[in-house]
Amino acid sequence: MEQETKSLIDRIWTNFWEGGVTNPLTVIEQITYLLFIKGLDDIDIANEKSDNMLGIQRKRIFDEKHQDCRWSIFKNYPAEKMYKIVQEDVFPFIKALSTNKNSGYAKYMEDAIFIIPTPIMLQRVVTALDKLKMKDRDTKGDVYEYLLSKLSTAGTNGQFRTPRHIIKMMVELMKPTPEDIIVDQRTPIMIQRISLLFARTPLILKEI
Repeated sequence: MEQETKSLIDRIWTNFWEGGVTNPLTVIEQITYLLFIKGLDDIDIANEKSDNMLGIQRKRIFDEKHQDCRWSIFKNYPAEKMYKIVQEDVFPFIKALSTNKNSGYAKYMEDAIFIIPTPIMLQRVVTALDKLKMKDRDTKGDVYEYLLSKLSTAGTNGQFRTPRHIIKMMVELMKPTPEDIIVDQRTPIMIQRISLLFARTPLILKEI
């Protein structure tokens, strides 16, 4: 990964910490939501250019009512206006994107929340993220590998916490049964919380 990209990520991380968001998983979660929003707009921009060349008109992700939800538009707004739009319009928009309420997307986006505390902090994070060049999978992989590398340091400092909606997702993906035995040496507390959430089929826990 280029040093410039690392420096940008470090700056974004520092912006979160200085703004009072110190849980590393929460930081990565909020960054992911914002990058997802940016990615949606990137898709629409690419489709618009392609449609203009081909003389066709495909359905857009952002309809006329939600143009302010586009990254390329709200990123240029003053901090207060940007904050209001992201909080009141953008997050509800991405949560409602799927028309199938039973889809995996709808299921796991229902708990998406915007918790960046101040307009100035959001503006700084958006400005920095806008400079990240994530046009290919390798770059995206490098960015997330670097973000996740920060979790090891956070765990050493006692700042690692598994959010409740992540625990819920893990349980639903694993679909444990009363006959299952979960062996986990590192995070027995997390497993206990999973068993509580899945109370309708108690787990047999075994800690080594």
